[in-house]
Amino acid sequence: MNRFTSWRKATVSSPVRNLINCGRIKTTKAIAAAIRPEAEKMVTLAKQGTLAAKRRAYRTLCCHKLVAKLFGEIGPLFKDVQGGYCRILNLGNRRGDNAEIVLLEFTRLPKGKEKPAVKHSAVKKESAVIDAETVKEESAGAAQPKPQKKTRQYLPEDQKSGKKFLGGIKGIFNKKDKPTP
Repeated sequence: MNRFTSWRKATVSSPVRNLINCGRIKTTKAIAAAIRPEAEKMVTLAKQGTLAAKRRAYRTLCCHKLVAKLFGEIGPLFKDVQGGYCRILNLGNRRGDNAEIVLLEFTRLPKGKEKPAVKHSAVKKESAVIDAETVKEESAGAAQPKPQKKTRQYLPEDQKSGKKFLGGIKGIFNKKDKPTP
């Protein structure tokens, strides 16, 4: 990436933080290629588990919670693996500028972040049918009164506040106030 050093470090460290926090991120191919070595270095530090390694990880992550997550959850997942902690999956091109979009993720995800075994569309269709049937049964069993629509209450002219429209700016353009030549 052709950027100033501080800009490049910020461009790399922010997605690394997001990757550790979420387990996978969607980004461009160029940024993913720059992030991947840094993320793998963080996992290597987590595998070491020493205080010095935690301090080095904190220099990049700048957050105690992320360092704790890295050393507590992600590091033990890769204890027996020698490398290849991240993978890049191509998703296609972005519509606006035709940039290649990829998914950068850890090869082993923490519990609760795994991919679902069943496709969501099949599960949603079944649950939608069940929900519709249960709603029909519930509505037929107990007749509930419909809530009243809220109507807007307008104050009479004598109870309105003394404020004019736009703070009285309308009077500036009124023809009655202007003297005729």
